[in-house]
Amino acid sequence: MSILSEFREFIARGNVVDLAVGVIIGGAFGKIVTALVEDVVMPPIGLLMSGVDFSLMNWVLKADNPATKVDEMVAIQYGAFLNTIIQFLIVAWVVFLLVKAVNTLRRAQAAEVPPPAPSAQEALLTEIRDLLKSGR
Repeated sequence: MSILSEFREFIARGNVVDLAVGVIIGGAFGKIVTALVEDVVMPPIGLLMSGVDFSLMNWVLKADNPATKVDEMVAIQYGAFLNTIIQFLIVAWVVFLLVKAVNTLRRAQAAEVPPPAPSAQEALLTEIRDLLKSGR
């Protein structure tokens, strides 16, 4: 089998295609969450904190030199880190709710399916067990 045909077989597997679709949808979902956090969630939180914009919060380690036009500022961007943590928590919460919904559906479907009838051998063994219990 040639390398090209092996590669074609690998790509044609369903799980590889499913993974690719998941990665693409995950990337798009990440952009939605980023927009949600930055444009919807953080402004009210900043307003509650006296108009603080988290994305601008930083600890300046080295300030810009006003005499030069080069950006020389070195800062720890802890506000951006807080935004990222909030994004992670939102994604984790949504994934939790999604998994919970799927598990609820699976449990409901499993409850609807009646257990299979015992085989003839199992029925005979059950009858023998019951006779032995009754002492006959």
